[in-house]
Amino acid sequence: MDVVKLFSLLLLFRFALANGDASNRKHYVVYMGEHSYKDSESVITANHEMLTSVMGSHEGAQGAAVHHYTKTFRGFSAMLTLDQARELQVSDSVVSVFESKTNHIHTTHSWDFLGISNLEKSHQALMDSTSDTIIGVIDSGVWPESKSFNDYGLGPVPAKFKGVCSTGENFTLSNCNRKIVGARFYYKGFIAESGPLESFNETFFLSARDADGHGTHTASTIAGSVVPDISLYGIGKGTARGGAPGSRLAIYKACWFDFCSDADILSAIDDAVSDGVDVISMSLGPDPPQPIYFSDAISIGSFHAFQKGVVVSASAGNSFLPGTVANVAPWILTVAASTMDREIQTNIYLGNSQIIKGFSINPFQMNNFYSLVAGSAAAALGVSSENASFCKSNTLDPALVKGKIVVCTLEIILDHRNEKAAAVKQAGGVGIILVDPLAKDIGFQFEIPGALISIQEAEKLQAHMVSQQNPVARISRTMAVLPTKPAPEMAMFSSAGPNVISPDLIKPDITAPGVNVLAAWSPSATANTAGRSIDYNIISGTSMSCPHVSAIAAIVKSVHPSWSPAAIKSAIMTTATTQDNVRSFIRRHPNGTQTSPFDYGSGHVNPAAAVDPGLVYDFDSSDIIGFLCSTGASPAQLKNLTGETTYCRNTKTSSYDFNYPSIGISNLKGNISVHRTVTYYGEGPAVYKAEVDSPAGVYVSVTPNKLSFKKMGEKMSFMINFTPYKTSEENFVFGALTWTDGMHVVRSPIGLNILSLRSV
Repeated sequence: MDVVKLFSLLLLFRFALANGDASNRKHYVVYMGEHSYKDSESVITANHEMLTSVMGSHEGAQGAAVHHYTKTFRGFSAMLTLDQARELQVSDSVVSVFESKTNHIHTTHSWDFLGISNLEKSHQALMDSTSDTIIGVIDSGVWPESKSFNDYGLGPVPAKFKGVCSTGENFTLSNCNRKIVGARFYYKGFIAESGPLESFNETFFLSARDADGHGTHTASTIAGSVVPDISLYGIGKGTARGGAPGSRLAIYKACWFDFCSDADILSAIDDAVSDGVDVISMSLGPDPPQPIYFSDAISIGSFHAFQKGVVVSASAGNSFLPGTVANVAPWILTVAASTMDREIQTNIYLGNSQIIKGFSINPFQMNNFYSLVAGSAAAALGVSSENASFCKSNTLDPALVKGKIVVCTLEIILDHRNEKAAAVKQAGGVGIILVDPLAKDIGFQFEIPGALISIQEAEKLQAHMVSQQNPVARISRTMAVLPTKPAPEMAMFSSAGPNVISPDLIKPDITAPGVNVLAAWSPSATANTAGRSIDYNIISGTSMSCPHVSAIAAIVKSVHPSWSPAAIKSAIMTTATTQDNVRSFIRRHPNGTQTSPFDYGSGHVNPAAAVDPGLVYDFDSSDIIGFLCSTGASPAQLKNLTGETTYCRNTKTSSYDFNYPSIGISNLKGNISVHRTVTYYGEGPAVYKAEVDSPAGVYVSVTPNKLSFKKMGEKMSFMINFTPYKTSEENFVFGALTWTDGMHVVRSPIGLNILSLRSV
């Protein structure tokens, strides 16, 4: 038995001895807010004493404890019965107790598309300062040998960083350098909730080394070093780089096999803030429905990060539907996913010279034409044609499939595409064409030649197969096509608003490239690469868009080191664009349907503009408390978040008056005036004038409609007055408020749900 397996089993055995029958115990987080203990050891001692009071013995308390949170805030996680959890909840020193849940993990060209090269040329001195910024990446670890993590040209590690390089399986001190300045890993919460790591029968390393590929991909997208001549099988060839290649990376591995425990994430945030990172990037989050802030580990941990001046960027999720956007707390920068002006095409050539437009990542060269057969027409004995159309294992008749290209369909959107290709190969097929609504958004790799096609292209293919006595086709090798128009478009999979927790707060906040992004990869992660070991990979998701925004936040932070997380967030949001490269409004991919701020937030991120926004909407933790009070938060709930007894003022402000860079009113009844305050950041005097794009059914005016600033740092307040003349029939209507001085464009989306024309 290897050391890793033995260690995991011993840990579980310790839980069993301490807890007796663990079948009625669950993993709980006990959160106690900020603390005044002198050191971590004192916190752990106090935690064990508290646990002893409910476990009955000190040994039982030590055995039940999983994590101790000792730095940014106090708390612990432990295996407890429901009664024990309730007993702890009534303790005066305990803020909240909640069950630890499981979260799911949600570029050679993308940075060119965002214009980062132009930014570097015009702000070289400013870009050099990014070497002082440190981005903490909470994900599945890192593959440190990747060329993207070389530290050539970087100076000493910034003195402000207090983190460590934790050693472990296949990870030594030499795996950290001036690029990867720190590395930690967390697994106790995961195995407490999901069982031994060995039980998953997948490759893993009990260290910060990445066996999944996801963490390596996100980290290199953020701050990967410049590496020329990179591609995936020749696809997307170019220079790979992160958005902030001069910045440093601190790795916090809290995800295993695509899943991340709340308790582990909270521990990672605690360490990252204490270590001295400037930005935390989390391409992960809860599946819908989003938990309320007061019982959500990510919301709680990121609130403390916000208080300490750390920007937290997180992915919006990949749940397709309205109302599914994740990580919606106002102190989190929530990132949706959109396309760039490059398509990864795998076209299908038919025998009559017709071309069917397909997508995938196909490294195979198919030189000959092969007969086409629909899976539904090749059912194995006893299998219905419908089941055979899904091309699942043992549903196809080898006699009808051998030597042919099989056309398959999805049963559900979450079908495992790779398993279908494996089934076709098992039956003797030489290629697969899969009809997939997500064809253009997600580049799958198959173990045989394969392509994904849209519903529209499938209709063309079906017509051809019906009209031909012996239809044949050839699947081409994948090629990158650019520049394509229109771009960007919103990815079909990207989770959308409205915000189900705070409907007056428009979420997501921003969108960035998240479709077919090429970045570094773990060569051990072969499950999604058809068994092939590769160093760079093309994948899609809001997991890929989040690191783009994390990098831009690091750039803005380096240019404006004194700015708060809210100011950096405002700079990124208000400078975003809502137009694509043909100067039309951003549409939904792939069908070109209409989108709204519930899809893209404030718009598509614009790095060059974000470093010089002109005006900033700022807020601090006291403003957040006011916002939460306006939404009905109780003192107990506020204590859950802040860790301190907090009471709301007698005169509550309205939730829509929270000084957020976007403007939302979920229940507009009659005339309403919304208040905002902006801070001026510019050289010398400036005059900004208001421009309004009014939502349908409402008159909008701004008072005053001109803001005259004399010096940098000056603040001015204004009101946006809404007078409705037509209800919106329970649907949101959208517009925008823009302040401009002729050079800067400071844009805030407006979203209104007009319920009545008069106050009631």
